[in-house]
Amino acid sequence: MEFGFDLLLILFAVAMLAGFVDTIAGGGGLITIPALLWAGITPQQALATNKLQGSFGSFSASMSFIKRGLVQPRDMILAIILTFAGSTLGTLLVRMIDASILMTILPGLLILIALYFLLSPKVGDMDAHQVIGKTMFAFTAGFGIGFYDGFFGPGTGSFFGIAFVALLGFNLTKATAHTKVLNFTSNIASLAMFIVGGDVVWMLGLVMAGGQIVGAIIGSHMVVRIGARMIRPLLVVVSVAISIKLIFDQYGSDISYLWQQAMIGLA
Repeated sequence: MEFGFDLLLILFAVAMLAGFVDTIAGGGGLITIPALLWAGITPQQALATNKLQGSFGSFSASMSFIKRGLVQPRDMILAIILTFAGSTLGTLLVRMIDASILMTILPGLLILIALYFLLSPKVGDMDAHQVIGKTMFAFTAGFGIGFYDGFFGPGTGSFFGIAFVALLGFNLTKATAHTKVLNFTSNIASLAMFIVGGDVVWMLGLVMAGGQIVGAIIGSHMVVRIGARMIRPLLVVVSVAISIKLIFDQYGSDISYLWQQAMIGLA
């Protein structure tokens, strides 16, 4: 399959924006997957290629946070192992289980996350109360969200972020840094399964990987410099945006029909 230079340049720019947004608030796939579908590849290839380019972005952000001392990977070994295992299992099962139930409940979950970050006075630059230990976190949030990312995906960064804040009591900057490490872990595990299946479009994925790296580096600098002032509103906006997109993907025709009927009634 041939791809023109103009298309590759557009996808590079899209990936750079997605890498920036994803590093700060998650939800970069909301930007990149539609762009990949627009490029003319199949949905399965889009998901696989998205994992490739997203892995570069999450890796770049992770390394940037590690260099700044916001993350100590040796303290996350168990969470990394269980996230990898969960994502691998999720990717293996995605072809065997109907994911429609997740499509139905996910918008509501993401709206609740947006409300939590918008209204909770604890979510800021200060660490809060820790609810569970790191071992329990690894077995629950690490494995569970990793499985979700391998199985489905949208909103994974937001779910990891709220887990670090609500369960371990991390401040938003620290939670965002740790989120990228586990996000990279789940991405690379899922990517390995897609590579085995031969679904990755390498040219598009590698071009977009360059954009992801640039966007992720810029985003990680912004997180360190600005902290919760930037992360909090972006988390809210991204969570709501993903919710709206998923709702319209499922119920767009019904909503359009009801709107037309309402307009006719008012005429």
